Amino acid sequence: QLGAGSFVPGGRTHLSRFVVVHPTALLVEARRLAAQGVSDALARLSIDERALVTTPYHQALCRLRELARGDAAHGTTGVGVGETMRVALEAPALALRAAELREGPRLRRKLEALRDHAAAALDRLASDDPRFAVEREAVLSPATLDGWIDALRPLRAARVVEGPEGFARRLAEARELVFEGAQGVLLDEWRGFHPHTTWSTCTADNALTLLDGWDGEVERLGVLRSYATRHGQGPFPTELDALRRLPEADNLDAGWQGRFRRGWLDLPLLRYALACCPVDGLALTHLDRVEPGWRACVGYVEPVDLTPAVDPRDLDHVERLGRRLREVTPILEPTGPDLASWLSERLAPPIRLTSCSPTASGKRWRSVSSAGEAAPRALRRPGSSPRPRA
Repeated sequence: QLGAGSFVPGGRTHLSRFVVVHPTALLVEARRLAAQGVSDALARLSIDERALVTTPYHQALCRLRELARGDAAHGTTGVGVGETMRVALEAPALALRAAELREGPRLRRKLEALRDHAAAALDRLASDDPRFAVEREAVLSPATLDGWIDALRPLRAARVVEGPEGFARRLAEARELVFEGAQGVLLDEWRGFHPHTTWSTCTADNALTLLDGWDGEVERLGVLRSYATRHGQGPFPTELDALRRLPEADNLDAGWQGRFRRGWLDLPLLRYALACCPVDGLALTHLDRVEPGWRACVGYVEPVDLTPAVDPRDLDHVERLGRRLREVTPILEPTGPDLASWLSERLAPPIRLTSCSPTASGKRWRSVSSAGEAAPRALRRPGSSPRPRA
């Protein structure tokens, strides 16, 4: 939840009204940053008072629902984002907003109501998984409520919650902003392959809404790896167990999502994502993983029409696509070692940025000449833009 810009002195993070805030996880992030020498992350944080907040009751109920699904699991992260959205839609009076984190008695009353809501759902859920009893106890234990309120003290002391006028003021003063997406476009709540999706809008729509009326320069940059990944359940036509040899420091097989899956890049799915979320350029990462014999999917033996639905909220359409994608056989082609050039010949948005290491030193902008040839150049120093940029 704390932006990558936290490592830049003076860089601020703002969690907008579109973010589902997980306060205790946020505090864990702040402690991890402090261990890396960034001791003022909370001092540089603001949270829109309208943002939804995830509680232990949302998180437990999210996990209980997933366990009750058994073999039909959706692939949840288990942190409660979906359940937080579900409650806000189905029972708006129970929605906990960031503004209420500032108010002791009101916060307690809202948590008690959320606890009762979660407890009432327990009778409709069942599972033999031993984790079910653990999550059930989290709902019913009196210690959960008091423990969570107590854990929030550092966040309340930091006074990070503010009204919408705070963001408007910073937007007017900003020279450069980076909007970080929640997850990949193929997990979007409407465009992803239901039901293996998040409850968030993963396109640029929310960022563009926040920038409405701003007169600076806006560039939409789509990010993809040199290979495809998926954490948890859902269709993955190019999945290849042999690529599990690629190292992965942070995305592990343990946890609620289950196995971290890897496969070849899939151009049909990439084009579908670009149709759902048009961008001005692409950032291609993990180029240090590319090996001899690297391949990518250029189509399927069984043709699939991956045209986005006319109605962007047609869940039946994306669910049908998801079922079809479980049945297809990918057509693979070698890419050669210069994956950026190979992709540039096959995709409309230019590859603007490449990354061949986890650090900033491995990033390069690519400028495209009139002849269509790309040349790498170093990253521009933050703050050097003559016009405001997002």
